[in-house]
Formats: sequence, C-alpha cells, structure tokens
Amino acid sequence: MSNTLARRSTAAALGLVSALVLAACANPSDGGTTEVAATKGAGSGTKINLSPDQNRVTTEKVDSIAAQLPAKIRERGTLEIVYSSGSAAPLGFYATDNKTRIGVESDLAHLVSEVLGLKPDFNTVSWENIFVGLDSAKYDVGFSNITVTEERKEKYDFATYREDNLGFEAKKGSGLKITGPEDVAGKTIAVGSGTNQEKLLIEWSKEDEKAGLKPVDIKYYQNDSDTYLALQSGRIDLYLGPNPTAAYHAAATGKTEVVGTYSGAGATLQGLIAATTKKDSGLVKPLAAAIDEIIENGTYAKVLERWGLSDEAVTKSEINPPGLPKTNK
Repeated sequence: MSNTLARRSTAAALGLVSALVLAACANPSDGGTTEVAATKGAGSGTKINLSPDQNRVTTEKVDSIAAQLPAKIRERGTLEIVYSSGSAAPLGFYATDNKTRIGVESDLAHLVSEVLGLKPDFNTVSWENIFVGLDSAKYDVGFSNITVTEERKEKYDFATYREDNLGFEAKKGSGLKITGPEDVAGKTIAVGSGTNQEKLLIEWSKEDEKAGLKPVDIKYYQNDSDTYLALQSGRIDLYLGPNPTAAYHAAATGKTEVVGTYSGAGATLQGLIAATTKKDSGLVKPLAAAIDEIIENGTYAKVLERWGLSDEAVTKSEINPPGLPKTNK
C-alpha cells in the first residue's frame, strides 16, 4: 500500500472505531437505540436508532434530475432496488422487530429515490442473486456495499457514493497485526464468496506461495453468526470483511478487534462503493446526479453521521472510475 493510502486507511479506521465505541446497550424504553460516541473523546453520545421506526433523513424531488431517467422507469414510478439479505450492521441489517431492514445502504437508497421522484421498492436476495437480477433487468440498481472492480465494469455501470475499506477482524487480544500478504501466510481466514475481499485474499495467498511462505487457508461460512462462532472458538484466525461492519461488531460485542485495514481496490487505489446498474441501462447518469444532489444539500452527510460512517464520505459521485484491478497487485 502506498504511504498516502496507508495513512488514509489508518485514519479512517481509527475514526470509525472511535465513532462506534458503544456507550449504552439497546434501550427498550426508547424504541431500541444504541448510543455511540460521535468522535473520539466526545463528551456526549450519538444514538443509533435500531427500531423499525427510523425517522429517516428525507429530501425533495429534483425535476431536472428526474427528467434524465429512462422513460420506462419514470413511467413505472418505482425504483427497483436490490441488496443482500445478509445482516451486516451498520450497512444493512434488521431492526429490533427482526423484519425491518435498516442501515446506511437503505437510507441512501431512499434519498436517491426521493431526488428521482420514485418510490423505492426494496428487494432482498442472496449476494450472487443481486447480479443475476441486475443482468436480467429484474432490478434497476444495487445498493449493497458493492465495490467498483474492473471485472464488474464489463457488465455494470457504477455511480460511487462511499469509500471502500476492508477490515481484518480477530479475537480480542490475538496480538495479530495485518499490513500485507506476509502477515496472513499460513493463517486460517474466513471471507465471503464472490466478494472483492475474497479476490484480495486469494491474490495475497498466491503472493505468499511465490515468496516461499504458506498459503492462506480460506474458509467460507453461510452467515455471520457461524463466522464469529468460529472466530471465538479459534477455528479461524481472522475474518476479512467490510471495515464498517468489522468496527461496528468489535465495538458492539467487545469480543473482537480490527487488526488491519486495506483499501478495497488494492495497494495503489482507494476503493469505492457504488450504486450498481446493468451496463448501458441509461440509469447511471441520473443516479450519479441524484447522489451529487444529496451530497450538496447536506442530507448525505446526515445519513453517514447517523450510522457512524462520516470518515467514508466522498465529495462527488464518479461514474465508472478505476476499480479493483483484475489482477490485484
């Protein structure tokens, strides 16, 4: 990793962990909230609302942006949004009623839909079926912590809305520190199948073997609860996932810690998360314009702040920027 990226990722990680240090547990008397310190050393906490009544940040329709929509979508009046059914706070997870989806991804998707004058229709599917649904035009856009990659750009268009940083999560007190491939040699690490985290880990394992070191023993689990059970029992050494999720889980449970961060786009490029739509669908430009609108009107910053993710903010939405290389080096 370049020095600039290393400093940036470290600062983001420290800021995120600080933002997610829990000051109180869920409180049934106020509808289910978790209180977090807004910044490191802040005197008062910021409450994260875990109830199904979200009181979301809202915004207004912008006619000039809505006019850019493909006629089919504009006439339909709904935006078919897809995201992963997996539970990963604070990105996307279930409220205290165990059925209402909440998190930063759905909040941002709501804002974009409002700018476009469309009713958001949310569809939750398994990770791989996000892309199957986009391919078949069953869904218009994915808001599911999807990283821009050069391989994905062959089939999809991207409008970026957040930085992408990955986090290595270990059992608290592990003594591990992950800064590069040599630190994971011979380790047993869980990762999600089909993710850019998996791609990065496979590349690191290959680098280790070329250097005469042991490869990574990569494990896959069906859900987060199985992964964390394996981490606590010592069956795996590390879990590699989105840094926001790792930091939130570590702060919430006190049983794990983030022992390393890395850009989701590799050593020389800051990874970016993006609204993802089928290539040449005609939707990416109005999506980017809608994201720019919420950045400019301040509602974007309010959403990131309420989920403790201000350190991952971008200043504008980019269409199809450079992404994780096909071969990560």
